[in-house]
Amino acid sequence: MDLIADILLAAGALGAGFYCFVLSRRLTRFTDLENGVGGAVAVLSAQVDDLTRTLAEAQKTAGESSESLADLTMRAEETAKRLELHLASMHGLPKDEATRPKPEETVRPRTEGDTVFMRHAGRGAA
Repeated sequence: MDLIADILLAAGALGAGFYCFVLSRRLTRFTDLENGVGGAVAVLSAQVDDLTRTLAEAQKTAGESSESLADLTMRAEETAKRLELHLASMHGLPKDEATRPKPEETVRPRTEGDTVFMRHAGRGAA
């Protein structure tokens, strides 16, 4: 009886040893950096680093764009105020064609001693 118990005990120990050997091989392949989960973790870690860098650059660009947009908005508001002032100043002008001064009345005739420059229409003759 002792002999049978010893044989069964040795067989159990050999079976447990074989199971540990197979498990060790599987774990080695599982954590392999090229094919296993270790490789997948390494690839995902590299992708996270790339995405972190890309996100930081996108945030920087968005901040610069926001500042630029704020500046442009401020300039547009200032221009709109100036346009409103111009429009308000035009309300005092006569609406009738007969009361408006004719362009030839506002232009001084050119004389021989005048220097010829390009002038704005309505301000002088070229």
